[in-house]
Amino acid sequence: MGSHRRPPSRARHHAGTALAVLLTSALTLALVTRGAPAPPPVAAPAPEKAQGKQPSGPPLVVSGRLQPAVRAVPTRASGRYLTAPGTEAPRHHRHLPVRYLVEVEKGLPFTPQEFARDVHRILTDPRGWPVGFQRVDSEPVELRVSLTSPAVARRHCRPLDVGLRLSCWQGSRAVINAARWARGAASYGRDLATYREYLINHEVGHALGHGHRECPGPGRPAPVMVQQSISLYGCAPNPWPRRHASPQVDPSHGALAAMLRVLAPRAEW
Repeated sequence: MGSHRRPPSRARHHAGTALAVLLTSALTLALVTRGAPAPPPVAAPAPEKAQGKQPSGPPLVVSGRLQPAVRAVPTRASGRYLTAPGTEAPRHHRHLPVRYLVEVEKGLPFTPQEFARDVHRILTDPRGWPVGFQRVDSEPVELRVSLTSPAVARRHCRPLDVGLRLSCWQGSRAVINAARWARGAASYGRDLATYREYLINHEVGHALGHGHRECPGPGRPAPVMVQQSISLYGCAPNPWPRRHASPQVDPSHGALAAMLRVLAPRAEW
């Protein structure tokens, strides 16, 4: 009796056909890929800028001076001040010593130490007020220089209306608007370093009894008591007191001003 071979099933036939097609496709793809140029690399996406941080770049130099980095300042910080520790001696030893302290509102992007360093350098500059400013960190003091967020500055300056843009002298405190300290004013352009000198000298000038002045003429240096944060009124910017000018004493600025008027020589102002 002869043998009987079963024909292959339809499923096995289809599987063989599919495998052949797959092998043919893979061989074709390999040949095409080998002859094609490699695709260019895809650049990684640039990281997003961190919120509140300034773009990095080379240091800014204006009028031959290296400028401070501009910083973002909150409209309102904690409302609580941190006193700069330590003491610094006055430079004008022959003048009446004035004890003052420096404080920075907690929550601002400035440390008390760095702000105090700048303030004391400005107040003891030979071009500044002829007063022996002695920085201390405890009472008693004649004045405070306080770096303050705009909303808190507006509260401290009442009844003066400074909005969120200006600084003031109130009570025994030179209230320095931190937004101005951080960004400057249009009147000084990009020269933030020089504007900071003006800002300290102007507000401390009020503590010494000086009222506001007017521009003496187009192109002339503005007296430091001109409100240069608002406008130069045709004058050239000037951050330093003009010692040859007679002081204009405003009696509303209190006992410190009256004491200095008696003890400090008028000719040096």
